[in-house]
Amino acid sequence: MAVERVATGFRWAEGPVYFPAGRYVLFSDIPNNRIMRFSEDEGHVSVFRQPSMNSNGNTIDREGRLITCEHSGRRVTRTELDGSITIIADKYNGKRLNSPNDAVVTSDGAIWFTDPAYGIGGFYEGIKAEPEQEKHNVYRVDPKSGDIKVIADDFVEPNGITFAPDEKKLYVIDTGFTDGPDNPSYIRVFDLDVAAGKASNSKVFAEMPKPSITDGLLCDSEGRVWCSVRWGDPTEDGVRCYTPGGELLGKIHIPETVANLCFGGQQRNRLYICGSTSLYAVYTSAQGAMKP
Repeated sequence: MAVERVATGFRWAEGPVYFPAGRYVLFSDIPNNRIMRFSEDEGHVSVFRQPSMNSNGNTIDREGRLITCEHSGRRVTRTELDGSITIIADKYNGKRLNSPNDAVVTSDGAIWFTDPAYGIGGFYEGIKAEPEQEKHNVYRVDPKSGDIKVIADDFVEPNGITFAPDEKKLYVIDTGFTDGPDNPSYIRVFDLDVAAGKASNSKVFAEMPKPSITDGLLCDSEGRVWCSVRWGDPTEDGVRCYTPGGELLGKIHIPETVANLCFGGQQRNRLYICGSTSLYAVYTSAQGAMKP
């Protein structure tokens, strides 16, 4: 099964999410300040939204609505079914968020997201500003009250986030290595209690080979963890797949540095990969986990 480049011409492709009802992939082109749309059935590429507030990570909730992390907006938003935009989170303790990066939605409707400082570090992927949140946290937004609480406050730069198909594990990437050689480049795993809105007992799931980092990740239906690899040895650029126990199963090489990925297709067996200037796709023997 060969890797195909299905679309190109972007500056920094990120945050892909698949919408099965329309058979299309939405993904961010962060420096170009737009969200792109790739139509799976006809291969057509179009602009879904511009400006996008330098959107980064995207996901879909149980009602089929787009959840987006925005750098220059410094917020998490939801695009309603009528196209209007609702602000989900833009402050914590009365201070602006740094630059939300990636998000997931659990079966109870709670939105969990990461908030590193990458989007306020310069003008290329957002608007340069001083961070107002001293720590770079992982947050949870309560689906009923809208209250925001800190899930983890001990990350250097929390990045990609996902959960296991049974929602018993939460995976969060720390790309702190970008801030200094002694900082982490790994995936952490937590025990997840969806009903209580808590994540606990954190440990390192998988270390990345420095100077590479992983950025985005997801689980397939069997609980295997697929993650992007980038910025290090070019031979490492691509995708890694791990067992639920953290054993490396294999790699998919991509000729560009990879930011993020998602499963799509009618059988959820087509892996879409955002690789810098291009969107790639490959059929796999695995199926993406069903969104609960």
